[in-house]
Amino acid sequence: MSDRNRQVLNELLKKPGNSYCADCKSEENVVWASCNLGIFLCQDCAGIHRSLGVDTSRVKSIKLDNWDDDQVMKMSELGNDVVNMKYEQHLPKYYKRPTKTDVEILRWQFIRAKYERKEFVYPDKQSPYSSNTKEGNLMKKGKHDKKYNQRRFIINSKDNCLQYFNKEGPKGPKDTVPLDDVNVVFVPDKIGNPNGFQASYLKNGTTRNLFLYCEDSKEAVDWFTAIRCAKLERRRLAFPDRNEDELCKELTSNFLCEGYLSKRGPRNEPYRKRWFTLDRRKLMYFAEPLSPTPKGEVYIGHKDAGYYVGNSTKSNSDTLEFFLKTPERGYELKAESIEDKELWIVALTTVINNPPTPQDIKMKYFLMFLHQKSLVTND
Repeated sequence: MSDRNRQVLNELLKKPGNSYCADCKSEENVVWASCNLGIFLCQDCAGIHRSLGVDTSRVKSIKLDNWDDDQVMKMSELGNDVVNMKYEQHLPKYYKRPTKTDVEILRWQFIRAKYERKEFVYPDKQSPYSSNTKEGNLMKKGKHDKKYNQRRFIINSKDNCLQYFNKEGPKGPKDTVPLDDVNVVFVPDKIGNPNGFQASYLKNGTTRNLFLYCEDSKEAVDWFTAIRCAKLERRRLAFPDRNEDELCKELTSNFLCEGYLSKRGPRNEPYRKRWFTLDRRKLMYFAEPLSPTPKGEVYIGHKDAGYYVGNSTKSNSDTLEFFLKTPERGYELKAESIEDKELWIVALTTVINNPPTPQDIKMKYFLMFLHQKSLVTND
């Protein structure tokens, strides 16, 4: 009986919609299912479903567990597409659906919002992040020290700003940032907190980083989502004729690659260890991972414009060395390991092989302006 039911489940996995995870859309390790919800899951999302409790989601292995006839019948009657039509019927365009490469906090909170809180079934439950305004306290790292202090933050789409205040009282905000310029990325390992995230924006001719966290994981994702919601509203007003799917592109963007590299100076100085971040087409290097501003910023353009990355061509080069060429100069770089070197070359090659967008071109000319003003160093 169990072999026959398992065979039916394997056939159900081949149906459209069931071959990928109902939540993260991954096609890898979809060997689990929630027998009471009627969905097929990848291994990672199945682990989160287990934490919800059997009353919400009862997880079983397709390969290892025994299935009774009623459970198999429910899976055949439902499946991923049918269930998602219910639980994602009001999923906002700006809400980031997590993928297998996203940090756990995004996947965790998406699944809880979907099945436990039913935020995409009942839109009124989206109010913590859907009103284009948000106010509250976050822990923020000091600019010149490693301490985190509580600061009040405000998001206001109408005024196109993200503000934060050092102290309560009549004094104005410590900083006011145009929402259009803000990118938010979860970086728990870098900050050392599972709810840690980084907000980046342009200020005084360079990138400025804020390192933030809050104790509650839902609240952290609410802040992240509120910024995406407010940015989409800004884009709707600016481009009323644009397709909403197009407007939602790059509301926020994960870093393509991050980590330590050693960099040789422009006059063949000895290598210096720096923390590098590839943010879309902008390569930045910092004195340390939690530096508020970069020591340098480099636009990475298209291969047809003279950009190239590959192994060092020097006869005496180290196996960890590689070379990045731009029309303005070449960068001699050295990774910590062969694996890191390959990751960086792949990430940079992917950017170089893809044509730039209009937003990318805008960033290019901004960085060129900084070079002319000597605000980007050659460290």
